[in-house]
Amino acid sequence: MTNRERTVGTHDGSFHADEVTACALLLLFGCVDRDKIIRTRDLAKLATCEYVCDVGGIYDPAQKRFDHHQVDYQGSFSSAGMVLSYLHDQQVLTVAAYDFFNQTLILGVDAHDNGHDLQIKGVTTYSMIIANFTPLFQDASAEEQNHAFEEALNFANSHLNRLWDRYQYTFSCREIVKEAMAQESSCLMFDKAIPWMDSFFELGGLAHPAHYMIMPSGTHWKLRGIPPSLDDRMRVRSPLPEKWAGLMGDDLKKATGISGAIFCHKGRFISVWETREDALKAWELATHE
Repeated sequence: MTNRERTVGTHDGSFHADEVTACALLLLFGCVDRDKIIRTRDLAKLATCEYVCDVGGIYDPAQKRFDHHQVDYQGSFSSAGMVLSYLHDQQVLTVAAYDFFNQTLILGVDAHDNGHDLQIKGVTTYSMIIANFTPLFQDASAEEQNHAFEEALNFANSHLNRLWDRYQYTFSCREIVKEAMAQESSCLMFDKAIPWMDSFFELGGLAHPAHYMIMPSGTHWKLRGIPPSLDDRMRVRSPLPEKWAGLMGDDLKKATGISGAIFCHKGRFISVWETREDALKAWELATHE
């Protein structure tokens, strides 16, 4: 039987986040066609597919086979991690792009599918959301299962597309962040609102002297403390003055003497001001108090 180009085979019946996401990754990067996803466990039919995910008992990227259930595979990947690794090896993804997808999504999908994810009450993961697309009744027909899979794939495809768009936009702002860092100031200055934090730390932010950042926020401006590291982003190197905590409007104006004061978070990591000049004044005050 001849191999059909741009097809992907995966198992039928109930589904999980890993094969849904593996298919979504192949769709996102133009490897397969949406109307050429074949759900079956028939090995003869799978043999005709260009790609096979989460079924078939073979992990061989050279053959575009990505199953992790066989005894001779002892790694930590699910089919999602296998496909992501393949896209990196094929230079479809850079190291940075691979790390982005892995850290933001795929590691969790792999862990969930292999039974190693954290179970935290009140926290719903991406894999749990995909699982919620499965039919309510376990004796659902093949038609119902396939329809549910399509709905889950729509969700995964949309989510991955947004992640990819966000990554590319963040990367496009990297030079702006680099220029701001080159000033070696204790405050990073930006003239427009951009994603900055990931690029800041990727460009050596751990050793950078900046403790604050000023940037537009809608029609206003914000003064924000910079975290000590990307992994510790819930803290800041230098909190805003304690006497500003939780104040807004007239109360913050009185505490700072700045007429354009709007708000300071009680956590003292961010504050909002009417103008750029107001934010600069607040930075000066915060630096010297």
